[in-house]
Amino acid sequence: MGLVGEENPLGIESSAGREIFFLIDGFGQFIFEEFASDIPVISAFEEFTKLQAHFPSTTVTNLTSIGTGRYPCDHGMVGYTMRIPWSQPGTPALLNGLKWDERIDPLTWQEVPTLFERARLQGFEVSHIASARYEGSGFTRAALRGPTYLPASSDDEIIFALQSATKTTPSFAYLYLNDVDDAGHATGVGSSRWKSSLMRVNALVERISRELPSGTRVWISADHGMINAGEKVVIGKGNNLMDEVEILGGEPRARNLYLKRDNDGAIDEKVLNRVRQRWSDFFGERIEILTPEEGYGSNLNAKVRSRIGEIIIVPKDQSVLIEPEREESQMRMVGHHGSITKAELEIPLRVMKL
Repeated sequence: MGLVGEENPLGIESSAGREIFFLIDGFGQFIFEEFASDIPVISAFEEFTKLQAHFPSTTVTNLTSIGTGRYPCDHGMVGYTMRIPWSQPGTPALLNGLKWDERIDPLTWQEVPTLFERARLQGFEVSHIASARYEGSGFTRAALRGPTYLPASSDDEIIFALQSATKTTPSFAYLYLNDVDDAGHATGVGSSRWKSSLMRVNALVERISRELPSGTRVWISADHGMINAGEKVVIGKGNNLMDEVEILGGEPRARNLYLKRDNDGAIDEKVLNRVRQRWSDFFGERIEILTPEEGYGSNLNAKVRSRIGEIIIVPKDQSVLIEPEREESQMRMVGHHGSITKAELEIPLRVMKL
């Protein structure tokens, strides 16, 4: 849309003047390859390109990348749960990126100005349409601050909000829906509830195509895909995987291991090597063991690096790595994401001009 100071790597030009960016949480590219018959209206959209989520393939990280236009190594929202660097040694604390902790200022934790903020400064009309429960949340303030927030949950409310958001030209509306992701976590990819969520989204898009102004462009994309869980391994239950590990972060498909430190607050290289070997012996070729730089890039600054585990464990198969403290809730989840499989990483970018 010509926002000054921003790159345009996909070469998208806005002639419509009205743009709607519909972010469907968990709506991976695999849906078009395996479940296209459940989304006939969306399948008719032009495939502009295929994209790839950033690592980890999770909502906190990738919605922040969408909101800021920056890589995780820049915005610092490095996973579902992240170490709070100033927490006391021996009693480390984690920040849950979605549930947040109001003792932490979102604007200090994530300092990069959002695209919405930058657009408003240049006179663009920008709107954020999502459930009322997300308005003013710590995560929204960190990742997506700046636009006019239009709370909407039902399809009627969403259509009304979109009509309001596109009254002026130029205008940009960001629409977020989490039905597909929520159903996938609860009952799994391919389940009847999950398919029903696809049909709800498809019906909403059909209404958008009929009830929004002519000339509006509708873009559809996602933050990540999803897989159904295979083996569920409870870390530290019947195994020694928690030895010399102070706390587990991340999520079941992308685990950050925060290691025990010596009295000076340093990590002994021998401890690091023993932990890597211990996990390698247990899982073999089923996992990748990454350093922070291998996971997030070599240009990590000290502030962001301090939020990441000294070791990152990434399952390559469908295994999930369960925290013993949250065993019951994580065991119940069927669908998961966060890792580096094709189903989790590949996301669509489709477009239709009304």
